[in-house]
Amino acid sequence: MPTLSKMTCVEDFRVLARRRVPRMFYDYADSGSWTEGTYRSNEKDFQQLKFRQRVAVNIEHRSVRSTMLGAEVAMPVAIAPTGLTGMQHADGEILGAKAAERFGIPFTLSTMSICSIEDIAAHTTQPFWFQLYVMRDRDFIGRLIDRAKAARCSALMVTLDLQVLGQRHKDIKNGLSTPPKPTLLNLLNLATKPRWCLSMLGTSHRSFGNIVGHAKGVGDLSSLASWTAEQFDPSLSWDDLEWIKKRWGGKIILKGIMDAQDARRAVDAGADALIVSNHGGRQLDGAPSAISALPQIAQAVGRHIEVLMDGGIRSGQDILKAVALGAHGTLIGRSFLYALGAMGEAGVTRCLQLMANELDVSMAFCGRTRIQDVDRSILLNAGLYD
Repeated sequence: MPTLSKMTCVEDFRVLARRRVPRMFYDYADSGSWTEGTYRSNEKDFQQLKFRQRVAVNIEHRSVRSTMLGAEVAMPVAIAPTGLTGMQHADGEILGAKAAERFGIPFTLSTMSICSIEDIAAHTTQPFWFQLYVMRDRDFIGRLIDRAKAARCSALMVTLDLQVLGQRHKDIKNGLSTPPKPTLLNLLNLATKPRWCLSMLGTSHRSFGNIVGHAKGVGDLSSLASWTAEQFDPSLSWDDLEWIKKRWGGKIILKGIMDAQDARRAVDAGADALIVSNHGGRQLDGAPSAISALPQIAQAVGRHIEVLMDGGIRSGQDILKAVALGAHGTLIGRSFLYALGAMGEAGVTRCLQLMANELDVSMAFCGRTRIQDVDRSILLNAGLYD
């Protein structure tokens, strides 16, 4: 039986999550679109970057504490918005938010979460971030923004790269649905996941809590699928951000920036931060990795806006490399989901502890004692992605 003390890296959590989480939900987390080339590049391209190791430097007193959107954080990491989190583990969003709060980093709730905005607010004491998908039904979106304000969310993260849905072969083949349809294959797979089934029996959170009962015409699961298929809005443009920003009235993060020109548009739109992200390789397959796109964007707008990044981060070393190439902070999605699916809230806490330690020790080997002092000079090949 695996124990927390034996979990020493994110890969350990991934392997255990694959055993414990029903196949369709594990595949939902651990897959990309089409050939999955961009999904794999997100992780692989971190490995191409090499550290410059330094010795005989006084590294006795070190700190990886930083700030994100003006708030102090235990390390430059936030938990990224991930859909269907409550299907990786019962009450998954609540557990993730509680772990993040105790550790001292931001948690981001997805529009497509299982637990609702109000559920997270009821189980946490600190403000969290809310991620918004802009749907055709602007009245629903306006009310969703108002609900996030009422829950004291400290930032609104607007995802810009899901106007249309990238084709994810595994989701199609698995017949992804929430909750799983009672097909023979699904029932056989669920029979091998008794821990997951028992935990799901103990919760009432089994559908999209932010949508069912809130969106017009969506009162139950039977009406949800058709509504979702029709609601992603290909007409979304920069002009829509003015209305969103005015309705929200607080800090705005724009997610899905992969081009310096778009980064400049984000600055012009008055965003407080942007996230260099290709949606974890789940949208445009063949797009560059997030880490390879980061330097150009950071150099273009880093003096004017907080540049964050996500995609492929599996360790504290990856966090350090991203900071070295200009990221003010990072977000973790899959690493969080692996830990949650494997061991619930305790798994998420352990994962964050491991990443913080990897970040601290790797920074020390590079001769730095403060994360604020990390720059391109800690990398031997910092110009690899310029």
